[in-house]
Amino acid sequence: MQAQCPQCSTRIQIEDAKVPDRPFKVKCPRCQGVLTLSGRGAETAAPAESAAPPAPPADPAPAPYVPPPAPPSPAAVARRERAERSDNDALVALSGPVAQTIGTALERLGFHVDAVDDVEEGARLLEQGVYEVAVTARAAAEPGKPETLSQRMLRLPANVRRGLFVILVGEEFRSGDGTQAWAAQADLVLHPTDAARGEHLVRATMSERKRLYQPFIDARRRIEGD
Repeated sequence: MQAQCPQCSTRIQIEDAKVPDRPFKVKCPRCQGVLTLSGRGAETAAPAESAAPPAPPADPAPAPYVPPPAPPSPAAVARRERAERSDNDALVALSGPVAQTIGTALERLGFHVDAVDDVEEGARLLEQGVYEVAVTARAAAEPGKPETLSQRMLRLPANVRRGLFVILVGEEFRSGDGTQAWAAQADLVLHPTDAARGEHLVRATMSERKRLYQPFIDARRRIEGD
């Protein structure tokens, strides 16, 4: 029995003894197309059954849109310019009258005081070393809310943290208590009722801190000078 593949015109020879009485299928040895033959005695072959063409590949999913970074605000640019001039900048992230009282005390000590409501912006500027002093409350973030500024300060790089004087304000503190300050990883702790004494406490604590850090500062200057 002979057949011809309708796909590639290849002639296919099948021994008569192997041809069954009922219709059967044969695969073309060249193009692998499938022919359906009528069985014994048939001289023509039915058109080859070709497999369904593969589905076209799906279009790749579009990349998610990532907005370009927002340009720095004029206030942020001014802070960076003051930092480049080595001006003394302080960040106060508090609410209520105590913020005004502590801000005034820092201004009397020669600091330019910024009040930042946006925790993300404040943390970003702290990481860049813009501020020398940061004042905030020690508070844990509420469930589902972003971290507080005091939590973000705990994750500052060591070299940035060494250059930052941290003041934490809260009802749980005894003003000027060194043990509480050490436990809270701050330089100074203040009870809100002692905010009026902030200037004296900040000056005294800064002087003590400078005395403790001076050997390290001197060593670093010698290394950088070499």
